[in-house]
Amino acid sequence: MTEHPTSHEGRQPLAARSQERARPRQEAAAGLPSDVPGGPAAPATPGPDVPAQPAGPAPAGTSGGTGHPDTAGGTDHPSTADATGHPGAPGAPGSSTGTGHPGAVAVSVSPQRSGGEARGGDGSARREGDRLRFVGAATRRIARGIDLDEIVLGLCRATVPTFSDEILVYLRDPLPVGDERPVAPFVLRLRRTDRLRLSDLEGEDLVLVPDPDPTPAAELCEVRSGGALAEVLRGVRPVFGDSAAAKTALAELLGPEHPLPGGLRAVLAPLRGRRRVIGAAVFLRRPERAGFEPNDLLVAAQLATHTALGIDKAVLYGREAYIADELQRTMLPDSLPQPTGVKLASRYLPAAETARVGGDWYDAIPLPGSRVALVVGDVMGHSMTSAAIMGQLRTTAQTLAGLDLPPQEVLHHLDEQAQRLGENRMATCMYAVYDPVSHRITVANAGHPPPILLHLGGRAEVLRVPPGAPIGVGGVDFEAVELDAPAGATLLLYTDGLVESRLRDVWTGIEQLRERLAATAQLTGPDHSPPLEALCDDVLDMLGPGDRDDDIALLAARFDGIAPSDVAYWFLEPEDAAPGRARRLARRALARWDLEELTDSVELLISEVVTNAVRYAERPVTLRLLRTDVLRCEVGDDSPQLPRQRRARDTDEGGRGLFLVNRLARRWGATRLSGGKVVWFELSTRT
Repeated sequence: MTEHPTSHEGRQPLAARSQERARPRQEAAAGLPSDVPGGPAAPATPGPDVPAQPAGPAPAGTSGGTGHPDTAGGTDHPSTADATGHPGAPGAPGSSTGTGHPGAVAVSVSPQRSGGEARGGDGSARREGDRLRFVGAATRRIARGIDLDEIVLGLCRATVPTFSDEILVYLRDPLPVGDERPVAPFVLRLRRTDRLRLSDLEGEDLVLVPDPDPTPAAELCEVRSGGALAEVLRGVRPVFGDSAAAKTALAELLGPEHPLPGGLRAVLAPLRGRRRVIGAAVFLRRPERAGFEPNDLLVAAQLATHTALGIDKAVLYGREAYIADELQRTMLPDSLPQPTGVKLASRYLPAAETARVGGDWYDAIPLPGSRVALVVGDVMGHSMTSAAIMGQLRTTAQTLAGLDLPPQEVLHHLDEQAQRLGENRMATCMYAVYDPVSHRITVANAGHPPPILLHLGGRAEVLRVPPGAPIGVGGVDFEAVELDAPAGATLLLYTDGLVESRLRDVWTGIEQLRERLAATAQLTGPDHSPPLEALCDDVLDMLGPGDRDDDIALLAARFDGIAPSDVAYWFLEPEDAAPGRARRLARRALARWDLEELTDSVELLISEVVTNAVRYAERPVTLRLLRTDVLRCEVGDDSPQLPRQRRARDTDEGGRGLFLVNRLARRWGATRLSGGKVVWFELSTRT
């Protein structure tokens, strides 16, 4: 490559020589014509009155970058038309020929005037055109950011080093959201500082590298009311750093221990959002570069305005995303219960990252008698409204489950509740009750995709349940079916987002899901069920590109059941002798289970609970003992009045039964049924 001739005698300094050698390669890579400021000039060296200034590199995001997203020229390269506003516009800031040369540079927004340009009449027009194209490319880059960090990074990458050699961005801490009143005092925090320099190693192209020694600045700045910084921020317009007000304001912003280095040119631009000032940006240029021109204040004002409005939107979006996340988190269960005789696992996936809430839900509700209700539902849509309706229906389902209503009755009351919420409040729902003692499951459906039962041997079957009408239609009856639930089998409840998409209909998806479950079960062998968590993950892996059109809720239940040998069940007549008979029956069952060490506690607690039941019952009292990892005792009667623990006075003869139960039992509770109530307690079998 031929070097530019020089009028100076002797060899040039090392930095000058490397810059002179690299400049033609950079200009060629950037595609700059000879008549554009900063492009290859006439074949003569610059005169002594016009120092050779290296043109600023292309803004980050153009095709002349290094490929690192956090350095100039990141990986998100826009097209030439996007960077300039005109396809292939030569000499525009941030444009290139697409060669990807690592040393490609762009025209400076405020280039120095060469002698030829000063004599020409079109030099000023070209500079104005370059400035407009730069502002367009920079504002588009800022507008591409969604969150706060992306917007601030877009401002820094768009302006350093094309518009300035360094930028300091201060934002209010904390940032006010919308109309909320900002907190006092007015504090600015340094959010980001960016500075790049050109490496000048001999034999290497000039490339942009991070400067390890940026201008020192204070991390926090409290804006004093009536101070110089407050006045500049109140004025909103950018100001040159050499004005008297700006000098005092910069000293206050950067801190007294961080004076601005001599020779640096600065522009201080307030960042004003829709309602108030939210920060400030400081643009700095080194002494060897041309100073800021009056028109550069307009550029700084546009950059500051677009950045501030983008930050306002990002803060509002962040608040909405936080509300959506909190709403979804509170609508869905934090964790699943661990009822006796069944293992549970669940998954929830929103329709998209930008739509984090929806109407899909799942739930597992413990019921009296060691049973558990399994619920999966889907409200139409995936919006805040859908999530709110889902929350109301889920709460209603929990309340109805607590009354121990049959599944078809639960769906009937949910249908009435949806109609009370308003028109077009429709949802589908699957409600199932599993009894680990009888190894049976009762299922009622309201327009929901049918569940799939994966047997221990690897056979997967789609359960035949009545389809039913969706909740909210009104005027329809729901049916329930009772099916076998053998030990080791796995029931999968899901929403239609798992099996239906634009690429497949719902029944094709159900068949693919059934085949996927059967294939997964074959991997673990005929005598072992696949782990629940791994099974859920494997089911979601069947989703391919384009299959995420709706929310997905998934609930898997592994039926372990309770063996008949671990269950003892009796009926007791409501008479005075019932407590004594209950103690004898419990003693024999504990001896059969080798749990004699619990005899005294069990006899005492059973005597108290049965005595209370006999006092109000009119029909036989039920007594059931269940042996699992704990010993559970259940006493049922036909009185709906629930017992309440109270503090007995010294002169009272009774009222201490539940106090003893509360002190000796591991857990205890009382549940109202449609035909009475059940009082239960649990004792640990580990001594």
